[in-house]
Amino acid sequence: MSISSINYSSSVLGSQIRNINQQLTDLSTQLSTGKLSQNYSGMGTNEGFAIAGRAQLSNIAAYTDTITNVNVSINLANTALQSLTKIRSTVQTGSANTAQDLNVNGQTIAQNTAAAQFGSMVGVLNTQTGNRYLFSGTAVNTQSVADSGDIINGTTTQAGFKTVMAERQAADLGANGMGRLVQTQPTPSSIQMSEDVAGSPFGLKIKAVSSTLTGATVTGPSGSPVSFSVDLNGINPNNGDKLSIQFTLPDGTTEQIELTASSATPTPLGSFAIDASTPVNPNNTAANLNTALNTAITKLANTSLVAASAVTAGDNFFNTDSSAIGAAKNNQATPAAPISGTTALSGTAPSDSISPGFSAGDTLTVNGTTLSFVASGATGNQLNVTDSIQTLLGKIDRITGTSKPSTIHGGSITINTDDAASLSISGSTPGAIAALGALGFSSSPITATQPPLRVGSSPASSATTLVNGSATTVKWYLGNDGPGSARSTAMARVDDSVTVQYGAQANEDAIRRQLQAIAVFGTFSTSPTGQYSGGQVSALSLRVTQALTQQPGQQRIEDIQTDIAMAQNTMKDASTRQTQAKAQLQTIIDQAESASPDQVASEILSLQNALQASYQVTSNLAQLSLVKFL
Repeated sequence: MSISSINYSSSVLGSQIRNINQQLTDLSTQLSTGKLSQNYSGMGTNEGFAIAGRAQLSNIAAYTDTITNVNVSINLANTALQSLTKIRSTVQTGSANTAQDLNVNGQTIAQNTAAAQFGSMVGVLNTQTGNRYLFSGTAVNTQSVADSGDIINGTTTQAGFKTVMAERQAADLGANGMGRLVQTQPTPSSIQMSEDVAGSPFGLKIKAVSSTLTGATVTGPSGSPVSFSVDLNGINPNNGDKLSIQFTLPDGTTEQIELTASSATPTPLGSFAIDASTPVNPNNTAANLNTALNTAITKLANTSLVAASAVTAGDNFFNTDSSAIGAAKNNQATPAAPISGTTALSGTAPSDSISPGFSAGDTLTVNGTTLSFVASGATGNQLNVTDSIQTLLGKIDRITGTSKPSTIHGGSITINTDDAASLSISGSTPGAIAALGALGFSSSPITATQPPLRVGSSPASSATTLVNGSATTVKWYLGNDGPGSARSTAMARVDDSVTVQYGAQANEDAIRRQLQAIAVFGTFSTSPTGQYSGGQVSALSLRVTQALTQQPGQQRIEDIQTDIAMAQNTMKDASTRQTQAKAQLQTIIDQAESASPDQVASEILSLQNALQASYQVTSNLAQLSLVKFL
């Protein structure tokens, strides 16, 4: 009989010892690294949760970096906007100051300050973070605003604001310096005043006339171009009788001239002398009224009109608003008269209606929205064919959203829009196209003249149109000016389902209006010794102060700050949630992957005891012999 030897390496006991040694090695590694394993296979069934948690932690880290970068941009933008509010306050305080002492350049100290602040404002609007311009919208690599010197003075090939303002002033004053009004005395007892051209955007517009002159006949304002006349009919007015004339200025403001009949000597300011010769000659009174009216209109034209012209030139240069002006048209009454807001959109002769008029079934398309004409019972975007022109203009204005209502004056319709690029009004039926012609618009679609707007012909004093000046005029805003919200031009995802919008554009209404007002005030100058210089600066200061005063319904710079503050608060909330989620995810990962030192130590001690026992058994087995076995 043969006896097999005991082979330790292949024995069950040897395998057990090797297994214990391997476990001790693994536990020692766990104790030193704090991890259950150095590979996924040893991590256990919960490792899937750990892997998913690590992915979420990676996302949180990316969101954290994004929030940090966006906060830098927002903080810089907020600092810039805060600077703009300080600039506004400085210029507004100066413009509200009644001191109108002019220097050798024909400007006040407040105007010089405004000119300097304009340069500062341009610098603020060109703020960068890294190589990104904050106020350029999506055009982040493009300078937001042209250099201040180029904006005001122009370049070698393009006109600046100073040139546009000078042209506009010449066009509004006219060759005779009376605001494009023509004054005559048709008979010895009467006076007449009219606008020079129907539909012209320049000069003073006659709005209303009222009279308490005893025995006088007042006719108008009416006609095309608009005019009025006053005939004393050979009767002297009484002392204190008045003639009042109201005018609309280019910036939309109104001014009134009031002349009072007076027998006082000398004749008081704002009055005209009643003839006191023997015998009394009322024709002399009419001549005195004519002279007083000429003096008053010349003063109005060279003070308030000049100021209004400067403000309007600012709009022509800086703003995107514009208008479409129709030709002067008459109604089909007998005798025919210029169409007005009350003129009906259809009717039979003789009546205050247009011909050809609109018919039931006709449609107009206004900026993509359809206006339909019905016989009666109009609702929504419908009009009755018997409605008035003013009703039609109101419907159009609601669709376009213009902040400046469309008007009709002297038989000429002016359709205003805040965005010249978007205005499009077309007749969708032959009848509608023909009716648009009766309203003064011979081409379809009706579009607005694209800004910047320049006086249409030379000499400016006799011009009657505004034209697109983009090819010959400095473009002040260089950034993105496409459709959509300025805030949406910069977006960032700061959480799995959260995005923030924090873009800004220098041509936003609040910023543009401030830049425009400061440019007007700082650029305007007059003769230091001119007869009307003080009145010009005073009227301009009043308008600039009003322009820099926040009006209800207008965007404010503070509104922009609020928008980006909301974005910052959204990011703060997201960051708080992510911090909490990060801690929870790390706990899940630790629970799935980390080894408890106490547990590992206990297991090592247990294995060491088992190993010691195995070694002891092995030792005993090693001492066995055949003799001992037998």
